[in-house]
Amino acid sequence: MAEVNSTGNEVPSNMTIYINNLNEKIKLEELKKSLNAVFSQFGKILEVLAFKTLKHKGQAWVVFEEVSSATNSIRQMQGFPFYDKPMRIQYAKTKSDIIAKSDGTFVPREKRKRHGEKGRKKKEQHDTNQAGMGLNPAFSGAYGATGHSQVPYPGGVMVPEAPAPPNSILFIQNLPQETTPTMLQMLFCQYPGFKEVRMVEAKPGIAFVEYGDEVQSTVAMQALQGFKMNPQNSMLITYAKK
Repeated sequence: MAEVNSTGNEVPSNMTIYINNLNEKIKLEELKKSLNAVFSQFGKILEVLAFKTLKHKGQAWVVFEEVSSATNSIRQMQGFPFYDKPMRIQYAKTKSDIIAKSDGTFVPREKRKRHGEKGRKKKEQHDTNQAGMGLNPAFSGAYGATGHSQVPYPGGVMVPEAPAPPNSILFIQNLPQETTPTMLQMLFCQYPGFKEVRMVEAKPGIAFVEYGDEVQSTVAMQALQGFKMNPQNSMLITYAKK
């Protein structure tokens, strides 16, 4: 399968998608995090590329691990209102490494792998240290701290004891500290009945998302339960206690 680009030439299916018509007022880091949050629902993302140069403004590249992920994201997100502008998406004409080389940000695959392994070893050591102190690394500090008593759940995830009955408001836990209301809105507004996102400034890592009724909130919960905002943080979604 191939997509026809604006010049009439066919671009072969590949793992990288090219997005343009993006809001140029959004800061680079926020843009990349938001793109990652929105597109990671289609599969594992290897990297998100966006640059400060005038030539690349309003554009980005998302590199998936699988071609099928790229294909599904194009079909489902074409024209999606992202920061008030409809996204235009197609398969990229060039591979991500070529883009990175042209911008001077290229890192050889082997070095990336080593860097990733080094970071993973540090995290494992940190988690081991916290476990020795009696802390659950996924729920220590600001992440998901709610004040509820916790009980183990299959898979090692911790959930609040005595969950609330179904209602229109969802309680989201275990969010990365850098999560913004806009990033969550991009995710949850894809489901019918979405009303608003509320974050608690004093408690990073948690949020409330409101829908029109409990049926609509349940659909969103089932679709996004366990969604990974980043490799370390899987969303834990329950009904909010009223």
